[in-house]
Amino acid sequence: MIVKMKKYAFMAYHKEYDDFLHALRDIGVVHVTVNKSVTANTDMQQLLSTRKQLTPVLALLKQLNEKTESPDLQPARPISKKDVQLLMELIGHLQEKKEEVEIEIQTLEKEIEYMQAWGDFSYKTIMKLKQAGYVVSFFSCPEARFDPQWEEKYNAFIINKIKTVCYFITITKIGTHISIEADHPKMPDTGLDLLRAEHEQNKEVLQHTEDQLKKIAVKDYNTLAEFERSLQNEFNYSQVVAQGERHAGDKLIFLEGWTTVEKAKMVEAELDSHGYFYQQLEISQEDKMPILLKNNRYARLFEPLTRMFALPNHTEIDPTPLLAPFFMLFFGLCFGDAGYGLVLLILGFVLNRRLSRDMWPILSLVQWLGGATLVLGAVVGGVFFGFPIATWPALEPVRNYMFTQDAQMKLSLAMGLLHIVFSKSVAAYKTQRQKGVKHSIAHWAWVMVITSLIIVFGPFVLSLFGEPLNWPPLPPAVVYVCYAIAGASVLIILLFTVPGKMFPSMGMALWNTYNVAAGMLGDTLSYIRLFAIGLTGCILGGVFNMLGIEMTADLPIGLRIPLMLIILLVGHGLNIILGLISSSVHSLRLIFVEYFKNAEYEGGGIAYAPFKKI
Repeated sequence: MIVKMKKYAFMAYHKEYDDFLHALRDIGVVHVTVNKSVTANTDMQQLLSTRKQLTPVLALLKQLNEKTESPDLQPARPISKKDVQLLMELIGHLQEKKEEVEIEIQTLEKEIEYMQAWGDFSYKTIMKLKQAGYVVSFFSCPEARFDPQWEEKYNAFIINKIKTVCYFITITKIGTHISIEADHPKMPDTGLDLLRAEHEQNKEVLQHTEDQLKKIAVKDYNTLAEFERSLQNEFNYSQVVAQGERHAGDKLIFLEGWTTVEKAKMVEAELDSHGYFYQQLEISQEDKMPILLKNNRYARLFEPLTRMFALPNHTEIDPTPLLAPFFMLFFGLCFGDAGYGLVLLILGFVLNRRLSRDMWPILSLVQWLGGATLVLGAVVGGVFFGFPIATWPALEPVRNYMFTQDAQMKLSLAMGLLHIVFSKSVAAYKTQRQKGVKHSIAHWAWVMVITSLIIVFGPFVLSLFGEPLNWPPLPPAVVYVCYAIAGASVLIILLFTVPGKMFPSMGMALWNTYNVAAGMLGDTLSYIRLFAIGLTGCILGGVFNMLGIEMTADLPIGLRIPLMLIILLVGHGLNIILGLISSSVHSLRLIFVEYFKNAEYEGGGIAYAPFKKI
């Protein structure tokens, strides 16, 4: 649900404005209305710029502290902006140096690996030969292409053979033309000993640089984190200062703000105790009321999905409790495998006791989704880690209650029709709340038309997809009642689409009829993805089972079992990852596109962000 708010106007004498804002910030529950942009304020832009530079530095220091076992973090100390800038420059310099040294080490390791093929030799010897009038050239080629005649013609000597590559040198007089079909690599300027020495030296430099960064992380992380909070507080305060409207020759400053109904009396009491003026204002349709969602423990897990799309505005209802069960249902049908659901359930349970408290809501959501997949995967998908459970003797008594593939596709379409009717019912209720009963009558009539037609023609439509349904026919009385409801609803739609205006209402009703008919067809077919994605995941699981069993069938039992386990773990692990991605994306798609469109969800709400000290 959306927490109810109260809107206030505040007034302060210009000399008391700072004291008033400090008092408001200490209260910490008032969301100040932002009407003025601060992009032209150079001081505030500087604050944002400094904070932007500080964010990656803090992330780096936090990462270093996490790698250090039980770091003894020093408490925050007072620090000036100039010292912070110098400290960030030092950290940036050390990080750049670390990256440069790491690249140099990688280059040296490649050169050492290549030089090892040539053995340990001295470039001084090569230089002495050059002074004596001889040139040493390095070549490599496939062993089959090495020509023994090169040994006589160019004094070729094979140095090494690695796999099928032959490494050799030639010693010829200066000026001799060498015609050899082989690679002539560019050799390093130093020998293997010097390369190794340079590699060790760079490793020492890297270790020293990392030690410096770790010392800074332990010593100054809390200091920089506290400074970052002070920057945010300074920015928030400056932004609120800029929102004040000056009147009476700049002597009086007005400010607007919001607080929850629960906190309103506390705010009023605090302001009264300081003698500040305030007045409660009426909330209009045009107001941008901040949105604070308040749901039970179950629905609260799905609030990130609502925020991912858009918060509702204050004239709407919170969609979170309405989309939560459908998202679970869609996810379970898309994932489709009961075994994979069990993995999610166990994973969420185990990690819930190991990770930080901040991760608990996500892990609880994983458990709910895993439970839905476990139930739907067993009953609807009928698959457990790729194995069809309908063939298990223990499940013989309930085999007839499990869904066939044909029934799964029909279930997906039926689920789509149910979801669309539910969405349009939400849209009718929303219109009733926003504009009144008169404007919602046509919306409710559409719900009745669609529901009546689904009752009459739904079984026939579902029979077009796969085998005909063996449902008993509807009694004639029920059919006639549905026709009567549909006919009356059509008449209501013609008259009340635009209340009070007959001909515009009829024209708009005809246009809406075309949109609803075309939209219903496309929207309903979109729900086939629930069947298709679930079926794909189950088939892939079965394929990995077949590969693991048949590919290892001829191996000894001691080798077969480990190899089969590796194939199954890798295959099902990959399938679980792909299933998580596709199930999440397509379930969100059905919520964000089909549900929000048919529910006429507007969104556009701004999050409740009270003015307080961080």
